[in-house]
Amino acid sequence: MTSQRQDLSQQWLALLNDERALLLHAGQHHKKLVDEANALHRAQIINQAELGDLLEQADGALAYAVEALLDEGYGE
Repeated sequence: MTSQRQDLSQQWLALLNDERALLLHAGQHHKKLVDEANALHRAQIINQAELGDLLEQADGALAYAVEALLDEGYGE
């Protein structure tokens, strides 16, 4: 993995792991994850299979946020 690819992948993972932002703005955070994943693919930093993995992780994060918000009343 090249240094640039590794740096950009780590930035995406940091965004994925930003639980506070995810819980405060679940929809916006999910959109940013999807947009960033697609940008990595368009720049040919990741391939189609890797894009699919990132999109699946983004969807999982959104599902987690929705469950957490429903369970804890976080947004109230």
